[in-house]
Amino acid sequence: MALRLHTPLHHPFIAPIRSPRSFPIRNFSVRSHAIGTTDSRKLVMEVKEKLERDHYNLPVGQNGRDDEDMILWFLKDRKFSVEEAVYKLTRAIKWRQEFGVSDLSETSVRTAAETGKSYVHDFLDVYSRPVLIVDASKHFPGMLDPSEDEKLCAFLIEKAVSKLPDGKEQILGIMDLRGFGTRNADLKFVTFLFDVLYYYYPRRLGEVLFVDAPFVFEPLWQLIKPLLKSYASLARFCSVETVRKEYFTEATIPDKFRG
Repeated sequence: MALRLHTPLHHPFIAPIRSPRSFPIRNFSVRSHAIGTTDSRKLVMEVKEKLERDHYNLPVGQNGRDDEDMILWFLKDRKFSVEEAVYKLTRAIKWRQEFGVSDLSETSVRTAAETGKSYVHDFLDVYSRPVLIVDASKHFPGMLDPSEDEKLCAFLIEKAVSKLPDGKEQILGIMDLRGFGTRNADLKFVTFLFDVLYYYYPRRLGEVLFVDAPFVFEPLWQLIKPLLKSYASLARFCSVETVRKEYFTEATIPDKFRG
């Protein structure tokens, strides 16, 4: 999973990727905008009533217009602005319905999953975050219908979020760039991935690691960065050794990052 690019790779005005140490570990949380329980409850009910009144045709139930946990999460993301939360929730719920997120399953995404290009790790990282791993060198644009990759993407984000322990809110993304080349580039997919995270799973991504980025990735990063929106600040370029030492224990490290 990477980018399709039709631009020359070497550009004298593109700044180099910063060193691994340049990106400190961050732990962003919507709780920084928390308000009192009573007030937040009132706002949840206000959003819920507004959705019922103005968007009654939206589905109900889990991840629907009456899902109070989802409403609260989007309120936090929008700094408790009712109007902004309603707008973003409406967009997210419609997308889930149209994309068929609730219908996705291991069977429906099997074709793309069998490539090994992306998966959810069996263990949490040392910060108790579910881990979504992407092996960029195994993604070849055009090999599969783009919709297959998009379905796998949505399914794995759902799976990672469902593995969040009580009291935890964010997941870790790891982009393994070893062996990455221009043949793996896919700008359309990267746009889809980060649009989904930004609009439909806001603030669920706590950090994204770009592991052992090759030289060819430097100019591509300058094109990717604007697509990441606020997630660009969550990026950390690091080595396999950093992944092993700082994010996992000997018992939980993914096999692909073992020495």
